[in-house]
Amino acid sequence: MNQLQQLADRIISRVNVNLDEFGFDTETFVSHALDHEKMLKFYAFYGITSHHPIYFHFRNSNIAGSYFLGKCYVGRSAIYKSDVRGDELKRKGDNIRCAKDIPLVEDEVITIRDSLLYKTLVHSNSHNPESPEEFGIRNTISSHYVNIHGSTLEGCFLGPFATVDLMNLHSCIVGEFSYVQVGELFHRKIDPGTVWIRSQNFEFKFKFDTQALDHFVGVNDQHQPRGIMYDFVKEREESYEKLFDVMNLEPYQAPDTSAVNRYAVILGKTRIGNNVLVAQRAFLENAVMGDGSNAQENTFIVNSRLAGMCITAHGGKIIHADVGQGCFVGFNAFLNGSETARIDLGKGCVVMPHTIIDPQGPVRIPDDHLVWGLIRTQEDVKTHTIALDDLAEVRDRLTIGKMTFTGKGSVFIEAFKNRLHHILLLNGALYKEGEKRGHAQDDQHISFNIIQPYRTGEREGLYPSIRIKP
Repeated sequence: MNQLQQLADRIISRVNVNLDEFGFDTETFVSHALDHEKMLKFYAFYGITSHHPIYFHFRNSNIAGSYFLGKCYVGRSAIYKSDVRGDELKRKGDNIRCAKDIPLVEDEVITIRDSLLYKTLVHSNSHNPESPEEFGIRNTISSHYVNIHGSTLEGCFLGPFATVDLMNLHSCIVGEFSYVQVGELFHRKIDPGTVWIRSQNFEFKFKFDTQALDHFVGVNDQHQPRGIMYDFVKEREESYEKLFDVMNLEPYQAPDTSAVNRYAVILGKTRIGNNVLVAQRAFLENAVMGDGSNAQENTFIVNSRLAGMCITAHGGKIIHADVGQGCFVGFNAFLNGSETARIDLGKGCVVMPHTIIDPQGPVRIPDDHLVWGLIRTQEDVKTHTIALDDLAEVRDRLTIGKMTFTGKGSVFIEAFKNRLHHILLLNGALYKEGEKRGHAQDDQHISFNIIQPYRTGEREGLYPSIRIKP
């Protein structure tokens, strides 16, 4: 495995150069996370459908367990057990809105060079107007269960369960369980448990108490994850790995307008409604998915009921909960109810990314509320939620507990509602009479094809160079 080790060493050295000012050495994380022997046991795969432009170029890389769908160039990268999608990339002829519209002269492509993405989702499309035809990730290492959503990266380290959303980062460290959507960051270190959203018209900031967060998501001396949330995911990993042992599985019988990915886990008494999308690595057990709802990558919906038009964003976890009509549960949110402490989420609620609800008894969130932070009791609901109508009245500054909002609340809510409508549209929730097709309709007939690494010799563990075009 000499060349595989050389690949890992090169990635470490290049990321370390970018993070030198922080005195941060990524070798400790990589040496404890990258299991070369285990990498040989996985195959990489890519999907083909008639609805997406096809161009895959993998070169001297280990891409064990990855998921490619769309247009991707990999180069010399180690992408381990990742979800890399390309089904929402921009197309030739699209216009990118900036000060002036920028027309695309070719299809956008995901490029990943010299990066280690350990159990990481890469999704959406680049929101960097400087490179509208390239969704680029370079010299980057991410830890377990990170979401890279529409964010270009260069020289970064992302901690476990972090999310970078619709932005650009250069030589940054993002701490565990942090969610960042602030446009652009240079040479910044984001503390663990930071939720930070910033635009021209508003800013939302919240930071978890370090000791409280450590109970749910923490890291050890090797930057490996630990905590209740990691244990919950780890206990269910074996169910996913079994899916890789068999090439041909009988598809889950869902309605004609819905799609259940071949690499999703469906257990118990689960019911799927119309226009529902269940993505790769979603985990459903005794779940009810109402019409137009979705379970995106790395989501868990266990012993829970989702009414219609509910969105569970990447990494969201819903356990023992009743989720009302039109709710949004954000990236890596952890709704950890139980049989004796069930969560009741009213209709139209927006659960902010990286929210934790871990109740000691039954908890009820009223209709049409914004939810954030850590909720353990019904009393916590008063200091960690606000009615959307009340937030819309904010014109300057609002502080509730450790949450601070500045700017125009009405603009914040309008932006959120527009994004949720866009997500529902893309996922096919609004499909009717042949109109407004989305992933739930287009992903029903994906053809999955596998790639395996060299089994012996100096290239052991690496995949051969391969180029796939229509």
